[in-house]
Amino acid sequence: MSSSLSRRQFLGTTAAGGALLAGRLGDRSARAAGREGWPKLPPVKIYKVYAGRTGGIYLSRPTKEIEKFEKYLAKVERKLGDVTFVGGELIPPAKVDEVAAKLGDADGVLLFHLSGHGGGAPALAKLVDVGLPTAVFSQPFSGHGWMYFPAWHKAGKKVVLLPTSDWGELDRVAALMRVPSRLRQTRIVVVHGPQGTEAACSAEQVKKRLGAELVPITVEETVKAHQAVDLKAAEAEADQYWISKAKKIVEPKREEIINSVRLYLALKNIMIRERARAITSSGCMGRPAKGCLTFSKLNDMGLVGACEGDMDSTLTMLMFGYAFGIPGFITDPVFDTAKNALIHFHCTSATQMDGPAGRRLPFSIRTQSDSERGVSLDVENRIGQVVTCAKFVNLHTMLVSTGRITEITHDELGCRTQFVTEVADARKMFHNWGAGVLKGGTMTLLHRVVFYGDHLQSMKDLGALMGFKVVQEG
Repeated sequence: MSSSLSRRQFLGTTAAGGALLAGRLGDRSARAAGREGWPKLPPVKIYKVYAGRTGGIYLSRPTKEIEKFEKYLAKVERKLGDVTFVGGELIPPAKVDEVAAKLGDADGVLLFHLSGHGGGAPALAKLVDVGLPTAVFSQPFSGHGWMYFPAWHKAGKKVVLLPTSDWGELDRVAALMRVPSRLRQTRIVVVHGPQGTEAACSAEQVKKRLGAELVPITVEETVKAHQAVDLKAAEAEADQYWISKAKKIVEPKREEIINSVRLYLALKNIMIRERARAITSSGCMGRPAKGCLTFSKLNDMGLVGACEGDMDSTLTMLMFGYAFGIPGFITDPVFDTAKNALIHFHCTSATQMDGPAGRRLPFSIRTQSDSERGVSLDVENRIGQVVTCAKFVNLHTMLVSTGRITEITHDELGCRTQFVTEVADARKMFHNWGAGVLKGGTMTLLHRVVFYGDHLQSMKDLGALMGFKVVQEG
């Protein structure tokens, strides 16, 4: 990062923004998809538990604190839109074993440490041991029981510890708890086979580790679906969403744009039929049309369209989408140590990088750069925007780094959408690429996904909640 913005300032100013995105955009992706015909997902259930002593000076404190938290959680439910808090027992008088037995139907646990000096910590550990994603909120002056909680984290339990006076952390962690539940409800259409790390390409391993299902579709099926799309419907969609909104149209003709939009409508129908929230296709499709516009529109809506059959990036985009309601941009990054920069570029980009409720970025309609045919987008991303660069690999590790967009470029050797990000240490990041855990062919080793906002701490917390490693590349 530049001297004008220290790393501490950078992280401090963007952490609040990440929490804000989680609160405001979390359910808007689902609503946007719902308007287009995708079925609505059920709310995520988070079981709340209060723990505090009931004697001495603590006699009246739990009741007063619980009332405050209940009012605040009701606001969180309204803000997120797809989370519901259940339960609410106070331990004691409720018994830990009885509460633990009620957690089977929940997607996560939110434990409030109201008071106490640690004697009850071993008993509370039974709630963590159930194995659900769990967050422990412990305000200052809640007693000294917090001393025992870090041991749960060190032992690899699925727990996030929140020793803070900032109640906004409850919004953030509740949003993160949606991810494992939503992944178990996710079906991913895969056209012409997946690519990426061996584990991510295995339908059995993806199902076992994350609960998501891979649905194979042949190219021939997409061709038939494309032919079945009404031409007038494609023309209306092309005019309304693309042609009328483009800054300019360079190479493609109107007929080519309409043909690409017919592919979007065809794959949309397939996805709704298969109840899929994501789609990825190897080989950039090309038959019956390239998928750039299709994937861009899906990502604008809060769903996932991932190019080149990249399953690792597809899963990454799903995680960030469920947590923050924002799309990702799969890129082919290159370094420029002279600018302390990582340069991102590719031909498939969303135009609503802030999420479905955000304003569309300026874009031009171009051909796909490698083939100089088809229809692609040159999206002008926001200069000064802080971004997170990530990739979930091998189903067990999230590679992550942060940066800031400093420049928009249009180099002839790169793909259509291009931007420069200043990073903490480009030379160090260059030598640490893949962090020793990512190996494979060009696409597997190269691709990363860029998201608006600084989500570094949230990824660390999500890793704790889901049991995966988080490794910083830069």
